[in-house]
Amino acid sequence: MTEQIEVTTLRPRLQVLSDEQILEIHHTSLDILSQTGIVMQNEEAGGLLLDAGAWESGGRIKIPPHLISDAIASAPERIPMYNRLGEMVMPLETGRVFFGSGSDCVFTMDVETGERRKATAMDAQRIAHLCDGLDQIDFVMSMATPADVPSQDSFIHGFIGMIRGSVKPNVYTAKGHKDMEDIYRIACAVAGSEEEVRESPFFLLYAQPISPLLFPDESVDKLLFCAEKGIPACYPPSTNTGGGGPITLAGALALGNAESLVGLALTQLLRKGAPFVYGMNTSTMDMKSAIISYGAPEWSLSMAASTDIARHYRLPSWGYAGATDSKVVDSQAGIDATISIMSAFLTRCNLAHDVGYIEYGNTSSMEMLVIADEIIREVRFLMEGVPVNELTLAREAIARARPGGGFLADDHTLDNWRSAQWQPEVIERMRYEKWDQKGSKDMAVRANERARQILDEHEVPSLPEAAEEEISQVLAEREAVRS
Repeated sequence: MTEQIEVTTLRPRLQVLSDEQILEIHHTSLDILSQTGIVMQNEEAGGLLLDAGAWESGGRIKIPPHLISDAIASAPERIPMYNRLGEMVMPLETGRVFFGSGSDCVFTMDVETGERRKATAMDAQRIAHLCDGLDQIDFVMSMATPADVPSQDSFIHGFIGMIRGSVKPNVYTAKGHKDMEDIYRIACAVAGSEEEVRESPFFLLYAQPISPLLFPDESVDKLLFCAEKGIPACYPPSTNTGGGGPITLAGALALGNAESLVGLALTQLLRKGAPFVYGMNTSTMDMKSAIISYGAPEWSLSMAASTDIARHYRLPSWGYAGATDSKVVDSQAGIDATISIMSAFLTRCNLAHDVGYIEYGNTSSMEMLVIADEIIREVRFLMEGVPVNELTLAREAIARARPGGGFLADDHTLDNWRSAQWQPEVIERMRYEKWDQKGSKDMAVRANERARQILDEHEVPSLPEAAEEEISQVLAEREAVRS
């Protein structure tokens, strides 16, 4: 009997910063914090920093390097994320890449009519439903700023839509402290208790400072709330080149790193070991249109660089993928999505968000989500490399092959073709005549049909009765305050 052969393929990885460059950026960030300083508008956070050794100078808080070093040392390098059924499905750890949708789109492309219209609360739930049925989408974000609910309640409705529409982990946004309290109440009802939320978190906060170097009261308050409750959080600044950051990418990275480290330091000062995802949103402000580009190569490049830095700090990392500046789902959208998804895999960022964005983040598209899901599947197949073992080497099949006869009818082919070959779901490979007979459908049409099929056929487990009761109570209390 032939000895079993197993050769592991080394998967490719993109590293754009050398160790020396990482240290140069790190030391520049420490200089920014200790010499330039930050404006902190949250009184509690300012007190935490000052009590830990920071000082005030010229209206700013200056942060010493040792405070940052201590925070990096105390933060966990792995964050286990669960779904709302209590199953651990998304360990944020070295080498693991997870993909999810984006948040807070003003518009959506209606999947039934094709119309670009204002997003609603039901859109948040339906898009979460679609994400729940897409195998390659690991977590959900709201994808909607609902226009059909009171503006002060838009974030709470986004959260409700996500947890009703999907069991997958979610990354949520909130307006302020009241939102944080109400979302936490609902989450505890979903999980069963505060202890279950702390031990099996299924939601993660997304909040941001204002670049450059401004830390608003409400934004920081949300971060401190999460640290106190043990809720995982990310605090990525938007140091887009020419906008919130310097025009040069290295400068934007140094600034973004400094701001992200402030968020990390605050969580660790409040509670050592608080789960924190490091990262930044650093794309480019287009100098002709003044948009923040979601298809720019700078974003993928900065994601690679920030993931290199996160790896140096031994922290889970934030990233992006699957978005476009195109106003429709077209060839440009496919190019943008493919490059950013490939980059996310190559960099090994842990949380790649914004899948399904079009129009530079203004609009959500279910068709874009479906297409990006297919791209993720294909790139994942590529990244997994070539399995080399006794089965895949096909020695016996080769030995019995008739020269020039091929392998189409061989048992090895019949037994293994489904697992040996990548199988497309939306990409089509029909012969021309059959494609023409079936309606000559292009990718956008097929993606639309796939999205509607999932919405019609995929079932999502209902929320616990206690959670629905808590939702009703929270919304009733908010209505009473407005009345």
